[in-house]
Amino acid sequence: MEILDASLTKPTEGGPTYSLANRAFRAAWILTWALLASWTPPFFNRWRLFLLRLFGAKVAPDSFVYSSVTIWYPPHLELERHALLGPHANAYCVEKITLREYAIVSQGSHLCTAGHDIEDVNFQTVARPIVIGPRAWVAAECFVGPGVTIGEGAVLGARGCVFRDLAAWTVYAGNPAREIKQRKIRFPIPDRG
Repeated sequence: MEILDASLTKPTEGGPTYSLANRAFRAAWILTWALLASWTPPFFNRWRLFLLRLFGAKVAPDSFVYSSVTIWYPPHLELERHALLGPHANAYCVEKITLREYAIVSQGSHLCTAGHDIEDVNFQTVARPIVIGPRAWVAAECFVGPGVTIGEGAVLGARGCVFRDLAAWTVYAGNPAREIKQRKIRFPIPDRG
């Protein structure tokens, strides 16, 4: 998706940041989701995934998206096997957002791929992708900034804010998020009886 040159379009003076085609596509998407998905109960997940695919998202058939999720631009969303976008999560996918296998983004979390160049007099929009690694968990009401990769199995604790990559199998919390401890997975002991 093309971000328009702010020096030409002057968005701080009311000009557009995105092309007319992009704005029309997003308007059609917002209307479609509002009318056909936003009110659906959890067991309508396959229908919601169908609508996402129809608008260009790449979603595995066993991924899960709650009806209250906000997705800015579906072609920039990829959900792998068993990935989950929780209630009221916001996928602000100006650039690509990828949730790897078994990744969880919990309720109220915000994945934000775009910001602005604060040193540019025209406040140019800039965007970078976000990747949530396999088995990683972004807990409730977190903020994940542009360009962040959350490593495999990493945890971002509730209401944490992250602006840099998180290491695999590590727990983080706070604003800005700081390393708390290593994440150790307990595996069930097989029944030998």
